[in-house]
Amino acid sequence: MTTLNITYDGMSADVPVELDGHVSDADVRRIAVEVVRSGGVPGMHLVHLRDDAFQNYVVDRFRGARGEDRIYLRPKVPFGAPAKQGSWCGTAENLESAAPSIGT
Repeated sequence: MTTLNITYDGMSADVPVELDGHVSDADVRRIAVEVVRSGGVPGMHLVHLRDDAFQNYVVDRFRGARGEDRIYLRPKVPFGAPAKQGSWCGTAENLESAAPSIGT
């Protein structure tokens, strides 16, 4: 038994899935669409979920502390992407303007 963790629209949930050996990333995405549509993921019953809903998602595979297989399906994280104007990123200008003035 493998635990598939799906993160979608600000929600995250685990669902046990029976897999026969290694499955491709494309198959993980397809399986995720099927279990979400069927209501098999707690809190994520989305009947009209698009076939390509997880197309640009990352598939991470880990072995749990007790040796169990875990697969995480999650959105890509934009580390290293340019910051949008008005957003907080750790640039010197942002940090300096946000820091309180000491001793004044």
